Amino acid sequence: MSTPPLRCAVVGVGHLGKWHAAKYAQLPDTELVAVVDSNAATAREIATRHHCEPVLDHRALLGRVDAVSIAAPTTLHYAIARDFLDVGCHVLVEKPITTTIEEAEALNQLAQDRGVVLQVGHLERFNTALRRLLEEPLEPRFIESHRLAPFTPRATDVSVVLDLMIHDIDIILTLVNAPLTDVRASGAQILTGDIDIANARLEFAGGCVANVTSSRVSTRSERRMRIFQPHGYASIDFQNRTLALHHMGDDDPDTGVPEIQSEELIFGDADALLAEIQAFVAAARGEQPVIVDGRAGQRALETAARITDLVHSNLNVVTRTEGPQPGRAEA
Repeated sequence: MSTPPLRCAVVGVGHLGKWHAAKYAQLPDTELVAVVDSNAATAREIATRHHCEPVLDHRALLGRVDAVSIAAPTTLHYAIARDFLDVGCHVLVEKPITTTIEEAEALNQLAQDRGVVLQVGHLERFNTALRRLLEEPLEPRFIESHRLAPFTPRATDVSVVLDLMIHDIDIILTLVNAPLTDVRASGAQILTGDIDIANARLEFAGGCVANVTSSRVSTRSERRMRIFQPHGYASIDFQNRTLALHHMGDDDPDTGVPEIQSEELIFGDADALLAEIQAFVAAARGEQPVIVDGRAGQRALETAARITDLVHSNLNVVTRTEGPQPGRAEA
C-alpha cells in the first residue's frame, strides 16, 4: 500500500518562499495544498503557478496540512511556527529560527512536546562541497571564514550577523565539537541603521579559534571558509561549490620536509534548497533524523546574539568617545 503524499504549505512566498513552493510542487511524495502571503496578489500569482490555494492568513490552514515551510519575515517566525507546531504540524522555518533565544527555546520545547519535526533553514548545510567535507575526519585548530555580499535592501530587517554571518556560525559550531568559551566582536553601520559589516573571534575549549567576517556592503560576493588542522588544511568555496583538501604526507627524503598531498574537488550544479526540503520531508515521515534541528538553530542564534550585543556595545563606546567631551566647548 503506497504512502499518501505529505500535505504541505508555504507561509510567505516572496523572494525565497516562492522557491520553497516550487520544490514542494515538484516532489512526487508531497502535495502543495496552499501558499500563504499577506499580499493577496502575490499569493494568487504563486498559487496559480502551482495549482494550489491562495491564503492570506496562515491560521486558515491549521489542521489542514502535515508540514509547512515558513519564509515570512523573521519577526513573524515565532508566532507562525508556534501555531503550526501546537496542532502537530511539522515545521521548516527559515533562519534565523526566531528573533530571541526565549522564543527559540519555546519552539523547541513545543516541538518536543508535540513529537513533531522542527527544522531550521540553514541552507548552506546542504551545499555539496560542505557535505563532502563533513565526510572527512575533522580536528579544526583554526578556522577563517569570509561571507561578503553587495548591498541589497531585501534583508535589512535584520543585521548582517543574523542575515549572513549566522550561516558560518552554524557551520563552525558543527565542525568544532567543543564548547564555545569566549567571543569577541566588532563591526560598523554603513548603509542602514543596523550592523552592515562585522568580525567575530570565537574561541572554543580545546584551543580551536575561528575568525569570522561578514559584510553586506561589499563590491563582490564571496563565501569561503578555510579549516586548518594538525596534519591538514581544507578550503571550501560555498559559492562555486569547490573543495580543496591538503594533507601532510611522508617526509621528502632529500629535504626532510613533509610532502603535501592535495585533492581539488569541483561539484556541479546542485539544488541545495531541494535537498533541504527533501531532508525535511524524510524527517517528517520518520525516515531519517533532522539534519538541522531546532536546537542547532537555537545554538546559532545564541552565538549570533552574543556577537550582536558585543558589536552594539563597541559601537556605543565609539559614539560616546567621538561625541562632545565633558568640559570641552564645541568649535
